[in-house]
Amino acid sequence: MKVYRRLIPILLLLLLGLSLFPTFLRSQTEEVRLTVFYPSIGTLRNLQALREKGFLNIPNLKVTGVYHVREMTNYEEARKYARENGLDWFSFKAFSAEIGPENIFQTNGLTPELAEIFRNSDGIIFFGGPDIPPAVWGDRTSLLSVIEDPYRNYFELSAIFHLLGGYQDPAFNPLLTENPDLPVLGICLGAQSLNVGTGGTLTQDIWSEVYGKNYVEDIIALGPDRWHNNPFVKLHPDLRLSGYNFHWIKLLPDGFFVKKLGFSQNDRPRILSSHHQAIKKLGQGFKVVATSPDGKIVEAIHHTRFPNVLGIQFHPENYRLWDQNLRIRFQPEEAPTSYWEILNSNPPSLEFHRKIWDWFGGAMKQNKSKA
Repeated sequence: MKVYRRLIPILLLLLLGLSLFPTFLRSQTEEVRLTVFYPSIGTLRNLQALREKGFLNIPNLKVTGVYHVREMTNYEEARKYARENGLDWFSFKAFSAEIGPENIFQTNGLTPELAEIFRNSDGIIFFGGPDIPPAVWGDRTSLLSVIEDPYRNYFELSAIFHLLGGYQDPAFNPLLTENPDLPVLGICLGAQSLNVGTGGTLTQDIWSEVYGKNYVEDIIALGPDRWHNNPFVKLHPDLRLSGYNFHWIKLLPDGFFVKKLGFSQNDRPRILSSHHQAIKKLGQGFKVVATSPDGKIVEAIHHTRFPNVLGIQFHPENYRLWDQNLRIRFQPEEAPTSYWEILNSNPPSLEFHRKIWDWFGGAMKQNKSKA
């Protein structure tokens, strides 16, 4: 009997362990769900590279690419790319409810589906792309604005308004109030969309409106730290120069990169840039956390109410950043180099890019753990 009495606690522990094992197993295999807007082939390549290079280190990541059926991109090509490359972690979802300038910033036909997908997301990314139609923030359209895919803009702006609310309707209750720590990242156009979606405005052309320059040669004379894309492309289309530009950014002392990611305001990370529009009046809830070297162009915005909402005017996602064999030139007479070499030889540029993705991936995993 004494032997049996000694075995009883052991048996109880074993039974408890067996009962907890399925919960433990679920916690190890539970999907972390990322929603991305604009699921093009380029977006898929960028996400592939971020995963393969360990920048987005989430083994059980599942990504849903969402888009509106009236967008101009041929997403069947992206679906084919996903199939042919075995991207079983990526799926697509098309939205078809009516959307237009008249109903972007209000409850509309998209609302039920947007609410469902946001509630089932552990992170959201808005990627780069073409100019936003200025009419949506109440401006006339400059001859230098290029409107290529308005329904993509309408769809993404409405999604952002649903997430964050905005000056357009101060009484609107944004969906992020249900999950204030959900990470949302806007990249280039995505940063501009975060701003416009919450009631902000844009400068339609940096060089003419900010610097008063209307000729390429005058823009070149400004120097690379004031180029936000590569002006040499306009003069030498035959040389296959990179359309991007590298310049350093100024990190503001009370901003996200210093307070959250641990950088110093004296650090000068180099970033990959390609845009001709810029944030002007800030949207509701946003503060500036990084600027161009001269302080004239907003390079990053951070939400003051929702701590994991960040908009960056540069491209830390581009798969070419990690290709050490890529050879490119920015100017006609310079020696070929790679984006990787530029980052690696200008500290803390590489660490800066890595920490952005460490933060975003970590915030997604933390969001999942709270669910």
